[in-house]
Amino acid sequence: MSDYLDEIRKRGSGALDSKMGIEIIEASPERLVGTMPVAGNTQPIGLLHGGANVVLAESLGSIGTQLHAGPNRKIVGVDINATHHKSALSGVVTAVATAVSLGKTLCCYEVEITNDKGERTCSARITCLILAER
Repeated sequence: MSDYLDEIRKRGSGALDSKMGIEIIEASPERLVGTMPVAGNTQPIGLLHGGANVVLAESLGSIGTQLHAGPNRKIVGVDINATHHKSALSGVVTAVATAVSLGKTLCCYEVEITNDKGERTCSARITCLILAER
């Protein structure tokens, strides 16, 4: 696992992940864990923005797909959906992305996002395409 985290640190987290405070805690093609603060990622009434959940889920799925595909392949997200179950007002949310399938051209992850109390706040699914080498 540390080899994967080293690879992520070497490549950088990306501008949006940095702006949102996303931190990757665990990473492998099969399972990823990341956190994101609620503060700074809220909608006008103070709740965690639903789009922030989607960014967190897509970041984990994209990173997992890139780790599966290898450093010389490019990947793109082709589908993402999210169901918001409960709001988060403060603290940190934690996302666990588990691979559903890791194929030659498509990877799919289920992502469970929970609040500080361990309550599920969002369920997401992301599918990424591994582009052909050029």
